[in-house]
Amino acid sequence: MSEGVEWALHCCLDLTWLDPGTAAPAAKLAAFHGLPTAYLNKQLQALARDGIVTSTRGPRGGFRLARGPERITLMDVVTAIEGAEQAFRCTEIRGPSPKDPARDVYREPCLIDQAMRKAELAWRVELAGQTVADIKVQVERNAPDVPEHTRRWFADVQA
Repeated sequence: MSEGVEWALHCCLDLTWLDPGTAAPAAKLAAFHGLPTAYLNKQLQALARDGIVTSTRGPRGGFRLARGPERITLMDVVTAIEGAEQAFRCTEIRGPSPKDPARDVYREPCLIDQAMRKAELAWRVELAGQTVADIKVQVERNAPDVPEHTRRWFADVQA
């Protein structure tokens, strides 16, 4: 997965702690994490296309969650950034090959492909079973100062 997935997930989490009705500009989200604004904005636009965030223009514009964090799974964010295609693509290099006289033995599906699909299904199910709200609860339990720190930073820092 690209670093854009990590960035997008952190931004979704940050948006959960902002005051209701508050939007965060891409430049402010990028500054908060020390990221390049142009690249982060591409990730945020991908989230907007998939209905995870909304974007508002103007002086009070920026990004906010389009739905509650309990309705945004980690898999939703991964799919928005990476696309829905499978990570492993079997090209069936076993055959047909003029150099392989035994290529007729490869009638069954590739066992490597089967193993990779099984593993990918497992991680997709795991990510689909966790929401941004689940991560939010864990952060608030482990680092209770983070929500207020984040809220204050976004309120005080100019974009």
